[in-house]
Amino acid sequence: MLTCWLVSEEEIHHPIQLLHHHTHTLGRSPETKIKDQKCSRQQVELRADCKRGFVSVKQLGSNPSSLDDVVVGKGNQVTFKPGQKLYLLNRLYPYTLQFRDESTSGSSLLGRKEGTGHWSQGLRVSMQDPSMQVYKDEKVVVIKDKYPKARYHWLVLPWDSISSLKALRSEHVELLRHMEQVGDRMVQQQSPNRLHFRLGYHAIPSMSHVHLHVISQDFDSPCLKNKKHWNSFTTDYFINSQDVIAMLERDGRVSVKDGAGELLKLPLRCHVCREEQTTMPKLKEHIRTHLLS
Repeated sequence: MLTCWLVSEEEIHHPIQLLHHHTHTLGRSPETKIKDQKCSRQQVELRADCKRGFVSVKQLGSNPSSLDDVVVGKGNQVTFKPGQKLYLLNRLYPYTLQFRDESTSGSSLLGRKEGTGHWSQGLRVSMQDPSMQVYKDEKVVVIKDKYPKARYHWLVLPWDSISSLKALRSEHVELLRHMEQVGDRMVQQQSPNRLHFRLGYHAIPSMSHVHLHVISQDFDSPCLKNKKHWNSFTTDYFINSQDVIAMLERDGRVSVKDGAGELLKLPLRCHVCREEQTTMPKLKEHIRTHLLS
């Protein structure tokens, strides 16, 4: 089966998967890292046809998007094919289109980084590795996080290729419920009762392929090293599994707040008492007092 990917020529963010016959709106957002106010939040609407190998592009924003040298024009639609270049705004922010054959063993994107096993695609490799798997069924696989941020840190991944939270739609609700149930089962079967856990998703994950974090709240790990690591699990950057499911049920999509990436820069605060600490070593020492109490 072919999958479709939109690749930033300037490599300012990871490739974005466009699901077959699903509408994907692209513009100024944390997803694209574009902050140019001339670019609308909904600059273009993309709809991939993976079977026929093209993407329909409709310009929604007021300022011009271009396909190669041709301006699309607001309200107009063009056909975007591999080999062409889509400029999101005023001949800026160029994108190319690539298709990947998922049925071919060891297949990869044709882009410069993805073709050589870019680290952002590491989950796709790990989920196929029997030494990493701790559970699997017909819908999902559970793997150990390679760089756990706590004593217990698992990832629940669907076998279906789903690139990110933004690719989720209402038809995925049952899948996410199953992922949560599997995560709860991991907690019950493989961890001490006295440890607290959270199940959730990063608002802007660094790794491609939707994955549910199941993480104990001791945060006792040498891999937890910096403010970015800490805030990615203890601020609103970490979205509870039940909240993601509720959004899908209510809106048919998951909305990530603008500026979510700024949450990673917040001061270090204890997740239990919210007391601010100046360094990671001091924070870890402080957390141990809660674990011993």
